[in-house]
Amino acid sequence: MHASPWLWFAAIAIVSWGIAGVLQKISTNGITAESTTIWVIAGYFLIEPWLYRSGAFFTYPLRSVVFLVVGGALNGLSLWAMMAAMKCGGKASIVVPFTSLYPLVIVVTAPILLHESLTLLQGFGVLCGLGAVILLSV
Repeated sequence: MHASPWLWFAAIAIVSWGIAGVLQKISTNGITAESTTIWVIAGYFLIEPWLYRSGAFFTYPLRSVVFLVVGGALNGLSLWAMMAAMKCGGKASIVVPFTSLYPLVIVVTAPILLHESLTLLQGFGVLCGLGAVILLSV
């Protein structure tokens, strides 16, 4: 069976985020949410030399870089909020899937801002995701 390259990258993301969620919950038992956020960012820097091998770092369009920096700041805020939720007693088995519903924001805004269409089946998938979080939290 031949799988598209994006599927392998997505699988790596699923496994990595899954393991990271467990490790992050364990870390909040002994460290503040603010400190865990800083240490996670330090982890990003560990893989940076492997990810970035091109010398064209300063040749990108400014608009794209601004969007990425703002997106990075929002990722940092999101990470801190998730850590704070776990530090305040949230169970990783509930907090991580709940915060993983962030694609709902994209699903709602993509048709408006990006002029993408949403199929009935995709809408059903969104409802299933919401249902899963509700079932996990009771």
